[in-house]
Amino acid sequence: MKFSVRGNIVDITAKNIFYGEVFVEGGKIISIQQFNNSANERYPYILPGFIDAHVHIESSMLVPSEFAKLAVVHGTVATVSDPHEIANVCGIKGVQFMIENGKTVPFKFHFGAPSCVPATPFETAGAQLNSAEVDLLLQQKEIYYLSEMMNFPGVLNRDESVLKKIDSAKKYKKPVDGHAPGLRGEHAKKYIDAGISTDHECFTEKEALDKLQYGMKILIREGSAAKNFEALVGLLHEHAGNMMFCSDDKHPDSLAEGHINELCKRAVEKGIDVFNVLQAACINPVDHYKMDVGLLKQGDAADFIVTEDLRNFKVLQTYINGDLVAADGRSKIKSEKSQLINNFNCSEKKISDFIFSITDFAAEISVIVALDGQLITNKIFAKPKIESGEIISDIENDILKMVVINRYKNAPVAKAFVKNFGLKSGAIASSVAHDSHNIIAVGTDNKSLCKAVNLVIEQRGGISCVGEVEMILPLPVAGLMSNEDGYEVARKYTEIDNLAKDLGATLSAPFMTLSFMALLVIPHLKLSDRGLFDGDKFELINA
Repeated sequence: MKFSVRGNIVDITAKNIFYGEVFVEGGKIISIQQFNNSANERYPYILPGFIDAHVHIESSMLVPSEFAKLAVVHGTVATVSDPHEIANVCGIKGVQFMIENGKTVPFKFHFGAPSCVPATPFETAGAQLNSAEVDLLLQQKEIYYLSEMMNFPGVLNRDESVLKKIDSAKKYKKPVDGHAPGLRGEHAKKYIDAGISTDHECFTEKEALDKLQYGMKILIREGSAAKNFEALVGLLHEHAGNMMFCSDDKHPDSLAEGHINELCKRAVEKGIDVFNVLQAACINPVDHYKMDVGLLKQGDAADFIVTEDLRNFKVLQTYINGDLVAADGRSKIKSEKSQLINNFNCSEKKISDFIFSITDFAAEISVIVALDGQLITNKIFAKPKIESGEIISDIENDILKMVVINRYKNAPVAKAFVKNFGLKSGAIASSVAHDSHNIIAVGTDNKSLCKAVNLVIEQRGGISCVGEVEMILPLPVAGLMSNEDGYEVARKYTEIDNLAKDLGATLSAPFMTLSFMALLVIPHLKLSDRGLFDGDKFELINA
């Protein structure tokens, strides 16, 4: 098909905007005609499509095809996607599922080879990927990079299996993504010198600057739980050539509302030069990952968007390979139910499984402190609340019982306490629990915890809320994703999120924050199916 689009063409590299027309044939840009040297205010703006430079599609609770359906409405044409979550559940079969499902829609997914499956030896995952299997994945043309190397202690200590995976990426000339929260100075330099090129885990500008000086590229992350935009956006003034935008983890309700376009709007509002913003949003990921994405040049794939202006970035049209995939706020990608793939093998639990005996703890208990908008946690000690010989949730002080249940086999329930969830009654549970995706739940009493967990087990995956009203959002694809229409999943997620907040949950994204309370590779205190974990000492600990 041959067509053309007229408007104000944004040449990001040349930092120039001119009124002209883009001519497309056979999915390629065959020519760009310039009418004059300045913008014509009567016309919209044509620019390369937005790219999420690091995202776990699974965290949207949507299969790739449904993720694409929602993302294109906001001008996203491609992602750098780490299938680490499904790999922890289903291994290589899970990675292949993501690749094949992504091929069913006109969207440009660029998957990586997961580097840390399981993420640590201190949790039970559903699969393992050794260095030989990672090498096989990296040989595939659909695999563009080695996914985030979360085992930074293994890099620093020159662990043989870790270095083999990095060497494989180098052998196939594919970049290595990083994950090193808080790493500074010589340790950061050593980590980067091993060949690791990006990091999306910087919490402060000083940390990011430390890594930038050693040649690392920094991703500004703004997801549903982890939000680092405010801390890092100022770096775009001086370091735009080495910055990108990403969401990392984005729940379906927030994806339905916006994506990278929102970050562009906020950055421009902060006074960042629009060309610096668009370089991070559109250009840098393509260059770094050698992505199969056009950049609005003659001969490129016709991957571009039309926006109302360069302030609010309201997307009017999105084109991928010359196909109009979204227009006027509506997606043109059709929903089709995907196949199911899963790994879920535990039995329903009894209320007695959730009891804390007072003999299990000393006079003080370790408490995980959840932080809204962050993946890191703090640690405090608190006097336990005891009733009938059992340690129970201390609702008045917002210190609630949290549990992790092995979903791959029957095993004892791991228990701990967490602060800042705010529940006044009931419980919430989820089979999305990074990185191994066992079942995680927090609640005010054993009965509610047991019911919330069993709802998830009955569906072989999902998120549940138990109070006066009970609700489950089933996630039958690996216990991580729905295969239903993306907008319907977003609606149901909003409903269950509101139910949790009706129970008193004070976090902006309680289910997303809950999913990270088992993420051992992020400091400081977390809970795995094997017990409490000290992220600083990198070891299991006594309560």
